[in-house]
Amino acid sequence: MLLSPRTAWRHGITRYNAAAMTRTKNNPLRTELSRLLRKQPKTATMELLVPDILGIFRGKRIRRSSFEKTCDDGFSFCAGTTLMSALGDVLPGMIGDGDGDPDTPCVLVPGSIAPIPWAKRPALQALFRMYETSGEPFFADSRAVLERAIKPLQKMGLSIVMATELEFYLLDANVTKPTRKPSKVPGQNRPQPGPQVYVPDDLWDIEPFLDELYDTCEAQGIPADAATSEFAPAQFEINLVHVDDPVLACDHAVLLKRAVKAIARKHGFVACFMAKPFAEDSGSGLHIHMSLFDRNGNNYFSYGRDKLATPPFSARLKHAVGGLLQTMPESTAIFAPNANSYRRLLPEYFAPVDLNWGVNHRAVAVRIPQSDAGNLRFEHRTAGADANPYLVTAAIAAGVHHGLKNKIDPGRMVEEGESVTLKTKIPDRWDAAINKFARGKILPEYLGDRFCQYYATNRRAECRLFHNVVSPTDFDWYLRAV
Repeated sequence: MLLSPRTAWRHGITRYNAAAMTRTKNNPLRTELSRLLRKQPKTATMELLVPDILGIFRGKRIRRSSFEKTCDDGFSFCAGTTLMSALGDVLPGMIGDGDGDPDTPCVLVPGSIAPIPWAKRPALQALFRMYETSGEPFFADSRAVLERAIKPLQKMGLSIVMATELEFYLLDANVTKPTRKPSKVPGQNRPQPGPQVYVPDDLWDIEPFLDELYDTCEAQGIPADAATSEFAPAQFEINLVHVDDPVLACDHAVLLKRAVKAIARKHGFVACFMAKPFAEDSGSGLHIHMSLFDRNGNNYFSYGRDKLATPPFSARLKHAVGGLLQTMPESTAIFAPNANSYRRLLPEYFAPVDLNWGVNHRAVAVRIPQSDAGNLRFEHRTAGADANPYLVTAAIAAGVHHGLKNKIDPGRMVEEGESVTLKTKIPDRWDAAINKFARGKILPEYLGDRFCQYYATNRRAECRLFHNVVSPTDFDWYLRAV
């Protein structure tokens, strides 16, 4: 599929050269900035944002006097920004640990300057990307990792079309202990019993939040689509519209999370994207819907068909799924990056634990949704809502290309309506997943050796810190017993 001018410009940046990229009459950043300042003439600040390897936004705020210079020349920022822990601390072995905390060049992402509707005073935000001092994309910039991972598919003349689905809980912002804020029985001030999955009344109950969220998404260019109540009280899902640029799709996902959190605060909620905040209820996932198109705009999975499913799909789809399943064990540390992530990977909670696939079946790791031939796609269901969308997509793209290149057989397909006996083949413990990732042979070819080494070191260091914490459960279980 043809890329838009915005998309083409975005992917045209391979090396950092501020003078060549931005000091032109047609500087798109200057054009964006001018347009937004005409709409918001009293804008005084801009937040500069970059997702770290966990998908957490880091960055800084600049004053209006620096807007144009930042658009023209870029700026410098700490090289270790994307490699910190979940607590925002420098971990052993990371950049910033005993090396003088060096800076690295940064530039704003064209098309990403947008208003911040929830700010008390008019303000803007923009994404930025990081570069090595040599001019190459910074190895630990999530956007650069994804761009590297999709290049083998691009060399085959294939483009990715994808969309994300994000689940989250709305918690009560007025209490210290994390507590769900479930919908009320219509007409009564009493909590609704049970999850009441897909009940529209739950959405009416949070209508002011949803209305402001959709308005915010429209203002920021985030294509938010359907909203549903999910499989637990106070759990919801927002779907994003598919686009033909995986990097842009991931931009939409991280910006949606930021918007959900901000608007939730205004309405007395805390938006929780933890993978498994409540042991007794469903976890929250990041589901990726992805298809491939050739240069002529044909769905690569649907033509050259066999008759395994309706609509029929080709051996290409099976090979892609085979690659996804084969790479899933070493990719799990990306799909489940935190300690809490592994509390979600349990049978019977619509969270995949087995290396399986099937048509129209939500108990499998890779689902083939029902669709027409032009929209044929797979849904990757392993990642939690706490995962970094760029890295998740990079690992998925790696698996797809690996499967196509090697014509990998995915094994027997789970039939629609079939009862599945699940065997835990996906790593269900954090340290085991990190070890699988560190020993992996496939992902480094796509994500880069250096990135994979740093990611494994980062996650292993945080894993040690987490398990060294003495929790209240230690005392509950062992104070009297031992």
